Amino acid sequence: MPSKYRPQLFGWIGDLDKGPRSVPLHDDRLIYANDNYCAFRRKIASDQIFYLFLSFIALILGCAATITSFLLIINFKLNTETIILFIDIIATILSCAIVYIMVPELYQNLFTRRGSPIIFNRKTNKVYVNESYFFNFKFWRNPLTFLFPTKRRIKEYDWADLHGVVIHNYSRNALTTTILMVCKPGTYQTIDHILLDPARAGSGSTYVWGWINSFMEFYSSARLNDGQYISDEEAQFKRKVIEGQRWPEWMIEAFNATSPAELAEIKQRHNVKD
Repeated sequence: MPSKYRPQLFGWIGDLDKGPRSVPLHDDRLIYANDNYCAFRRKIASDQIFYLFLSFIALILGCAATITSFLLIINFKLNTETIILFIDIIATILSCAIVYIMVPELYQNLFTRRGSPIIFNRKTNKVYVNESYFFNFKFWRNPLTFLFPTKRRIKEYDWADLHGVVIHNYSRNALTTTILMVCKPGTYQTIDHILLDPARAGSGSTYVWGWINSFMEFYSSARLNDGQYISDEEAQFKRKVIEGQRWPEWMIEAFNATSPAELAEIKQRHNVKD
């Protein structure tokens, strides 16, 4: 049975239902939670270093292969077999594709800071992200964006418009990734994607999704002090994780909004337009 969300993602395994779970969080990605909001890290430092190194090496090799194959095409002699030219053209296209894929991978690992946390407010039903523009996994990009490596995406979403799916990343370790599909209100038409929980083995991919659903439903299994910082350490959490990361001031206030009316007042005070 295919995904109900369109367009369907490559490597799709299954759609995830919303609702609380009784399974506790067996995970270290929860950074902080209080009665208003919770924050999850989406990039572990060890993974970031590993993929940064891998993407850097792949980018260097891809650039070298592109230049070499392009020079071979320029210096091609008419008396050379046509099949060799054809192979060289294919090699040039493939090496260019490698560079096109590896540049965003390098950027998102190089410019992702403090785990790229995602924030969920259960009293306003809003979700906040502040991430590298290249953090998202989408493939088609305007090459001109490569000239802006520090470009960021800072957005507010409605929880009701976010829906979880699990996809396969086709690694030899059979890892899965949880993606939030951002849909047009009241539809299954996807307009954006948010990376929620990358590179998980087996059933572990649903722990974060389950905990967040329990949190948003005020369910007891979402214990507030299971994170890196306990609920009384909000100031410490904001100082070490949030400050200096270009979060808008209104958004930091909105983390703790206790109602849609209070959120509207915060936006009005900061002249934020929906």
